[in-house]
Amino acid sequence: MIALVLGAAFILVVLAYNIFQESKYRKQLRDQFGHANKDALLDSSVNSVRDGGSIATKSSAQTAPLQKDESTAFVAVSTPESVVQQTVPQQPVTESVHTAQPVQDNPNPNQEVAENQPIGQTQPLNKKPKEFLSPAQLQSLSRTAPVKGRKPLLDVRDMSKQPLPWFDARFDYLAYIALYEPKELHAMPRLSSRSRFRLVGCTMDDRYQVAEPIPSVYYQGFVVGLQAISRNGLVTKEELMQFAEQANKFAEQMDGLLLLTDMDAFLNVAQPLDDLCARVDQTIAIHLVSRSNVSGMELRNSVEKLGFELAHDGAFYFNDTNGEPLFSIVTLDNSPFTGSLLANQNYRGFSMLFDIVHIPNGEKCFDQFMDMAVKLSSQLGLDLVNDKVEELSTEWLREVRRYVIDRQKEMKRVDIMPGGELAKRLFS
Repeated sequence: MIALVLGAAFILVVLAYNIFQESKYRKQLRDQFGHANKDALLDSSVNSVRDGGSIATKSSAQTAPLQKDESTAFVAVSTPESVVQQTVPQQPVTESVHTAQPVQDNPNPNQEVAENQPIGQTQPLNKKPKEFLSPAQLQSLSRTAPVKGRKPLLDVRDMSKQPLPWFDARFDYLAYIALYEPKELHAMPRLSSRSRFRLVGCTMDDRYQVAEPIPSVYYQGFVVGLQAISRNGLVTKEELMQFAEQANKFAEQMDGLLLLTDMDAFLNVAQPLDDLCARVDQTIAIHLVSRSNVSGMELRNSVEKLGFELAHDGAFYFNDTNGEPLFSIVTLDNSPFTGSLLANQNYRGFSMLFDIVHIPNGEKCFDQFMDMAVKLSSQLGLDLVNDKVEELSTEWLREVRRYVIDRQKEMKRVDIMPGGELAKRLFS
């Protein structure tokens, strides 16, 4: 009896010690992950990359489908012509004219315009605007007096109707500039903004092309487009005002006539698209962890056998047949992998990332992604867990797979193909 009691006591002590070690192990992993959110889709979060790469959460496990009236807020863009032929309201424009003689600068132009009525009238691009604001009302943008007795080389209204494949009317805010005389582009304009812009020029043979400062190439007009939606979010009206002011200065330097897109109408179109982008811009993370350690050399050999390559940013990438990255592997604490560290240190595991918006054919690619995760788990003796260090279940995987498919369907409804050119622009 004494032996049985001592044996039972010994077993209880071992079990208690194992429970303590398991709890300590989970806490260490949570510390390495840097957060302890529940994982995607089962009352948990997914990694949002909308904020530039940091970990963010979503409060709801299920995302409601698009409402019937919500889909009408977007414009299908399958060909350049559809930008002009779209039936929903496009980007109306506002005319701003100037001469080489600027008037007195407004010390606070943004404030003055914000207090005035909205710039321009709500008219589609393919219809002639009925009314423009007076030069005095546009002074905060143009800072100039109207030109008399001079005719530009191009009609800015006709420029606004051109189907330009470099721009998308839903998220590119456009400024049109028609020159009075042919000019070379000696230097690219300096448009300071957190958003990217493109400059397209119309040459003397009426061809539109990406404008570059090339000697002996003369332009008769320019279109400047500010990309208003990115992973930084939607630009504010104040930022559009700043861009409009800078575009006007460029027009002034080039001696041309300026036509601006209506800001309020543009933001009304861009806002629902930005909401959709924020909703679909998600990264699915699966963590492969070891109860002890795995050597860096063994880790590298295993992932490279599956086709992953170590990039200069310290992550492993698996590329498609076109050389575009599909999946990535990063450390648990987001520190970079390097050749020297992999050769000399051990790791507790790593994370595999699936970026929904940048991967075409999400259903097929997610199955491939999971096959790779299972193979690596088997080869390296690692556990597949979520952010709570909970072992992945079959139900979890089904929910994640369904989530990926649903988000990519939302993108396709508005003609933004996952992994396509528009997706690369919006989610960068």
